[in-house]
Amino acid sequence: QVQLVESGGGLVQPGGSLRLSCVAAGTIFSIRAMGWYRQAPGKQRELVATITIGGSTNYADSVKGRFTISRDNAKKTVYLQMNSLTPEDTAVYYCNQFGSTWDWGQGTQVTVSS
Repeated sequence: QVQLVESGGGLVQPGGSLRLSCVAAGTIFSIRAMGWYRQAPGKQRELVATITIGGSTNYADSVKGRFTISRDNAKKTVYLQMNSLTPEDTAVYYCNQFGSTWDWGQGTQVTVSS
């Protein structure tokens, strides 16, 4: 059974940065396309960024140019570097396989507020 553990969230001022991490245990991580998702209060979960096995990336329009997804297969970890944060980025952030998702982890809360 795959276990996803997200970390790195917190409270940050507008314009600030955070780096999220997600460790995926119980799977052959290197053969999985991965994604970062987020869910804001009262909204559906949305896909924010994806990274393929080969390292190709894709982003939602709302975060393009500000967020960067990366991965370290040896550590079974996917990262999300978030810059120029705005209050609209406030949400719980989750990682998961892209496409056919596993059970969701607990997520990590990101709050952007002055």
